[in-house]
Amino acid sequence: MSGPGQSPAADRKAAAEYRIEDLAHASGATVRTIRAYQDRGLLPTPERRGRANVYRDTHLARLRQIADLLDRGYTLASIKELLDAWDTGRGLGGVLGLVAEVHGPWTDEQADRITLDELIRKFGGAPDDEAVAEAVELGVLEPIPGRDDEFLVPSPQELSVAVELHAAGVPLSAISGHLRELRGQVEQIASRFLEFTTEHVFARYLGHRPPTDTDAAEAAAMVRRLRPLAQQTVDAELARAMRTFATRHLHHHLASDTPLGSDPPSLATRRVDLPSETIRAVQQLVGAENVSAFVTASTEREVQSRTLDALTPPIPKPERIKQNG
Repeated sequence: MSGPGQSPAADRKAAAEYRIEDLAHASGATVRTIRAYQDRGLLPTPERRGRANVYRDTHLARLRQIADLLDRGYTLASIKELLDAWDTGRGLGGVLGLVAEVHGPWTDEQADRITLDELIRKFGGAPDDEAVAEAVELGVLEPIPGRDDEFLVPSPQELSVAVELHAAGVPLSAISGHLRELRGQVEQIASRFLEFTTEHVFARYLGHRPPTDTDAAEAAAMVRRLRPLAQQTVDAELARAMRTFATRHLHHHLASDTPLGSDPPSLATRRVDLPSETIRAVQQLVGAENVSAFVTASTEREVQSRTLDALTPPIPKPERIKQNG
């Protein structure tokens, strides 16, 4: 809006203008990157003034938007689809809200910091550079730029578990090996849960590419509703499995003639051969290292399902009443 006695032309003059070098400095992108974005249609065409291109705040905002989406893992091709939708009048507010919802924290746990001296004291007082390097590789610790003696701890709970296990006598190498194995199994659970919810819930919102603003907003709301369900399901199933297997382990150690993992002696563990086609199919689905766990979980689920079916009485079919007519 123009001030008293100020013309629209004066307003345009007052608006920020950038040469490409200034735009690169303000945005953090290189001149080469800006030109590449122009060539791919990611940036609006700048105003030509003489022999130079003139950029404005809209270009700066677009560059920051692109950088944010790249940080979230989006490719330039998918970013272009989103921006094209915006440029043709379709709202991006819902889409960006969905992006923020998915990339937001999936836990209420707050990250913390720990110094190297504190870390050494927690793990017995003996420095172990190899163990620290492995913790950084696993993401249990994150280096802080410019602070060689301090680390970010994304999950203090996870670090506390490692401290307690080490205090109980578990070697650090065994703890890190267990975490690697556990992470692979949990990632498989997360992938399956996402496939399941996408098929049965989110498919109806993500039919368009990119989704409409309304569909994206509804999908973001659904993410907020479903986010805790995966954690709750895993917690419940882990508690059930821990109770079952802890009981079996205790029974095994109290009764030395009972094989581990069995109940009565008649159910002792024995080898079962599977068709090679079945094994190959399972390997393609979950990877070679997870075949045994997948077959075990599938078998247990089938047994539970049949047990429930046997316990559930059949529902009698209602009799049809003949009407005299």
